[in-house]
Amino acid sequence: MRYVRTGTIVLALASAAHPADAQTTLPEVVVTAPSPVAASPKPRPAPVATKRQAAAPAATPTPQPPAEPLPVAPLPPPGTMIVDADTFAAVTVVTARDIEANTGATLTDTLAMRPGITGSSFAAGASRPIIRGLDNARVRVQENGIGTADASTLSEDHAVPIDPFAADRIEVVRGPATLRYGSQAIGGVVAVENNRIPSFVPPKGMMAEIKGGLTSVDDGRDGGFSVTAGAGNIVLHADAYRRNAGDYATPRGRQANSFVESEGHSLGGSFVWSSGFAGLAYVRSASLYGIPGGDEAETLRPRIDMEQEKLLAKGEWRVGALGIEAIRWWGGLSDYAHNEVITEDGTTLIGTRFTNKESEGRLEVQHLPIMTGLGELRGAAGIQIGRKKIAGLAQDEPVDGLLDPARANTIAGFLFEELQLTRALRLQAAARIEETKVSGRGLADVTVPATPVFFEGERAFKPVSFGGGLLYQLPMGVVARLNGQMVERAPEAQELFSKGVHEATGTFEIGNPNLGKEKARTIELGFKRAQGDFRFDASAFHTKFDGFIFKRLTGVKCEDKLDTCDAPGVEELDQVLFTQRDATFRGLELAAAYDVARVWRGVWGIDGQYDLVRATFAGGENVPRIPPHRLGGGIFYRDAQWSARVGLLHAFAQKDIGPEETATEGYTLLNAEISTTVKLDSAAGGLVPEMRIGLRGDNLLNEDVRNHVSFKKDEVLQPGASVRLFGSIKLN
Repeated sequence: MRYVRTGTIVLALASAAHPADAQTTLPEVVVTAPSPVAASPKPRPAPVATKRQAAAPAATPTPQPPAEPLPVAPLPPPGTMIVDADTFAAVTVVTARDIEANTGATLTDTLAMRPGITGSSFAAGASRPIIRGLDNARVRVQENGIGTADASTLSEDHAVPIDPFAADRIEVVRGPATLRYGSQAIGGVVAVENNRIPSFVPPKGMMAEIKGGLTSVDDGRDGGFSVTAGAGNIVLHADAYRRNAGDYATPRGRQANSFVESEGHSLGGSFVWSSGFAGLAYVRSASLYGIPGGDEAETLRPRIDMEQEKLLAKGEWRVGALGIEAIRWWGGLSDYAHNEVITEDGTTLIGTRFTNKESEGRLEVQHLPIMTGLGELRGAAGIQIGRKKIAGLAQDEPVDGLLDPARANTIAGFLFEELQLTRALRLQAAARIEETKVSGRGLADVTVPATPVFFEGERAFKPVSFGGGLLYQLPMGVVARLNGQMVERAPEAQELFSKGVHEATGTFEIGNPNLGKEKARTIELGFKRAQGDFRFDASAFHTKFDGFIFKRLTGVKCEDKLDTCDAPGVEELDQVLFTQRDATFRGLELAAAYDVARVWRGVWGIDGQYDLVRATFAGGENVPRIPPHRLGGGIFYRDAQWSARVGLLHAFAQKDIGPEETATEGYTLLNAEISTTVKLDSAAGGLVPEMRIGLRGDNLLNEDVRNHVSFKKDEVLQPGASVRLFGSIKLN
């Protein structure tokens, strides 16, 4: 391996600026309380109220059938689902109470046991969401609608720089609505919501929260706070967090070099008026985490040292005139970098340094509802512009780095419309057209390693995407949905221009500058019921890819130069080629919960889930790294103060494997959680303190767990039995 000596590790600045609203629809602004994420464009105008106006009545909404009230606490028990009957596609919701109980250091840890979702599990500090078997550039992760623009799509060892402590709510959205955010969201959008750019004045002038926890499996400690305060038209927000976790325990002992240390903070503020808001936020996050696996985990302690800074903007103006209902905007500037480092003979050495400087802006105009001969028409049009410069350079020989500096410029326009045909039937349509230019330097021909042919220049693409869907209200509160989309995706810079060693993954990666657009055609049928004792959400999907881009393990070994590939005696790095093949993905997802009966002061019930993904190339060969099908269920109790759940989740053995891949044994997870919430006496200013404390156990059977989708699964076990004590105090 090649490393450069440095006395002190110097971190660079950070990440992303993909401005996009975390909501997949055109949401109404509510400035007296946070508005929930919705996944279908059904906006209903409401005047924005400052603190002085908070008591004023809101605009009268469109009449809706009365919802059947639940006779228990408004939140579902931990680990179960929330069903939104108003969405055109499957939506997974994770609330603040589930995030707080989470034992992991990444967003994916809060999602990985939900139907259709798993994680790359490369390291305790780096696990990117995988949705329906799709990963990296096909899954967009965003914070308040603004993409991370980090380096996590380049490789599985790179972290997403959004800590769970930064999330008040997480939603995973699929379907045509994802076209608002870009063609890079074929698999779906992971939307993190928080109040870093305030859009409302707290009703009592301030709200605050302190939270933290202790975890046994890794001797972990974490904590954070957030506070939002406003007066008149000005609202300010601040938050900070820190976590430290050592090497985690497995049924076979400690997993060497699996530690995580991270911290971050943000400062934000907004100006709020009667018809809108405009705000800014500064966000910084930093993380240092180990890369487990192999002998070097104990001898060299390979790790990634990352820092990110970004400046974000967001706003909305409720016009209500000239045919315009609202104008919304998002913006961001970011600077990201991380070093891949080891320690040898007491000296810190840097191998590769990854950087990403990115900016993006988006403007969206929502028109006033139009009454047509077919029904009420609502919708919006927008434009999105993005620029980035990304690189992964070896510090001793920059000309031989994994990724020479590459640039990508994108401009796109999009349109969304929704038509209410009848009280029971709604239609949705979406379209997006982009122009993407990617420039860089890569290898055009590697058939003769000693004399490679280089490509240096620009590739231009014009992806065109469109989708549509319908919702139909059936008897007994059941909603049927059918949607389809055709999405084109331009290749990413790393897929085109990679050409060297990636130390953290132990690979020699080679891109292909001749890759074409990736095209995906999807159809999905679903049924869901959001209210009543029995709630469920079921989906079946089928996606046909033309030119599916993937990393193909060739079986060839390399050292640190291309001309060493397939040379006698070379055993250091696995050669990976970015390749295109036609492929088909199909699968099922099911989640259900049933409130069986009242007991004590609440209700007890059962829940269950199942998910399956099958993916094959044209000709029948299996796509590699596809998650196994899983079956699970549990029993729960909840009332206004207590909630508890015990559940099992079984992952079946994965034997449908691709070339150069090995089968993975199944496993069963036993998890349990209990928590209590108590409202205390009012504090100064009329604020009401609310305290929650809980205990959660994961993998209580202490099973050997290997995640089939992880590149490290043959050498790295997932954490063993763990207990987490967590708590929070809120002032509202």
